[in-house]
Amino acid sequence: MRDITHPAERLVQAMARIYQYRMTTTSGGNLSIRDDDGSIWITPARVDKGTLRVEDIVRVYPDGSTEGRHQPSSEFPFHRRIYQQRPDLKAIVHAHPVALVAFSICGQTPDTRLFAKARAVCGEVGFAPYALPGSDLLGERIAAVCAAGHDCVMLENHGVVVAGVDFSAAFRRFETLEFVAKTVIKARALGEVRYLTDLQLAIGAHGGPELEEFEPGPATSGERALRRELCDFIRRGYQQRLLTANAGSFSVRVDERSFLISTQLVDRATITPGQLAFVRDGRRQRGTRPSRAWHLHQLIYQRHPGIRAIVNATPVNATAFSASQSRLDTRTIPESYIFLRDVAVLPFAWVYEAPEKIAAAMTPEFPIALIENDCALVLGTTILDAFDRLEVLESTAEAVILSCALGEVRPMPGAVIDELVRAFLG
Repeated sequence: MRDITHPAERLVQAMARIYQYRMTTTSGGNLSIRDDDGSIWITPARVDKGTLRVEDIVRVYPDGSTEGRHQPSSEFPFHRRIYQQRPDLKAIVHAHPVALVAFSICGQTPDTRLFAKARAVCGEVGFAPYALPGSDLLGERIAAVCAAGHDCVMLENHGVVVAGVDFSAAFRRFETLEFVAKTVIKARALGEVRYLTDLQLAIGAHGGPELEEFEPGPATSGERALRRELCDFIRRGYQQRLLTANAGSFSVRVDERSFLISTQLVDRATITPGQLAFVRDGRRQRGTRPSRAWHLHQLIYQRHPGIRAIVNATPVNATAFSASQSRLDTRTIPESYIFLRDVAVLPFAWVYEAPEKIAAAMTPEFPIALIENDCALVLGTTILDAFDRLEVLESTAEAVILSCALGEVRPMPGAVIDELVRAFLG
C-alpha cells in the first residue's frame, strides 16, 4: 500500500508509542526518516519525547542546512553515517528499552534464533563497541556494523539502533528485537533457554498453503459487528502487550464455513474492520492477505464446532515458557486452573508440518497450548472468552516467573484441584 503519511507525522506517531510503552525516556532516543531527495527528517535535541509534535521535527538537507525550530538530535552523526553506508535504508530507530539496555550493558546481543519470525525480521544482531554519544567515532562504529549487513546493532553500554527500508520495517524490527530480549531474560529466569536449529528456522520460513481469491457478497450486520468487536480486542491485545505490531493472529467464526482473521503486515495497534480477511472454504477475500495461521485456525474450527474464536499471541511471560525447558503449572491459582486447565506444550514443527495434530490435541476442555519457540494458542467460545483466557494465561505465567526469585513454588494439592473441578468444571 502506498504510504502518504508525512515523515514528520510518522516520527511523532512512532515516538508517542515508544514513549507510551516505556521503551525510551523523556530525553532518550531518536528517530529518523531519509526522504527521496536525500533530506533526513529527525527528532530534535532536548525536547520532551512525551509531548513531541509535528512542528518539533527537524529536516536536515543534504548540504547540512536545517529547517525547523530546534536543533537536530545530538545523535544525528550516526544517522547520517548509516544512510551513507547503506543507501537501501530509509529509516532508523534508536531507543533505550530496558531489556535491550540490559543486554548492552552486559556486552551481549539477543539471539534471534529464539523465534523463526524474529530471525526472519531481525536477522543476526550486530554489536558496536562504546564511543561517546553523538561523536563521529560512534557514527563510524555503528555504520561499519551496518555496512557488514546488520540491520540491528547493539551499542555497548548505550542501547540499540535498528534500521529498515522504510519506517514500518524499522519499527517492526525494533519491536520484535525488544520482544526477543524480554523473552530471553524471562526464560533464563526459568532455566535453560531453547533456541531453534537451522533446520527449524528453514521450516519456520515456509509460507504455508496458498489460498484462492474470491469476492464475498455484501457483509451482513452480524459480520460487521464481529469485525468491529475483533478489531477492538486486537487493539486491546496490543495495548496489553499480548501482541506486537505485526505478530499475533486473532480470528472469529462467522458461520460454519467462514471466519474473519487478522492480516499480514497490518499494525495490530491501529487495525480497522476493513483490514480483516474473510476466509470461506479455504479461499480468501480478494485483495487481503490472511495471517499465515489461517490454515491452523480453519482446521480447529472444522474439528470443534463449539469453538468460535482463536488467538495466536506472543505475551512475553507465557512465551518465555514456550522457549524454556520449564512447564507452566496452572495449579498455582484457582482462577488459573479454572480458566486454563493444564497447558499443553506442542512441538514447534507441528505448526508448519502437521497443523492437524494441533487441531486434534486441543479441545474445548483443554483450550490452551504453548507452541515451542513460537506462541501461545488459545481457544474460546467467544472473542471475549478467548481474550480473557489469554490475559489469565499471561498473568499466571508472570506470577510464576516472579515467584522464582522468592522460593519454591507451591502448587495446590490434588484435593484442592478436585474441589475446583466439582465446583466449577463438573
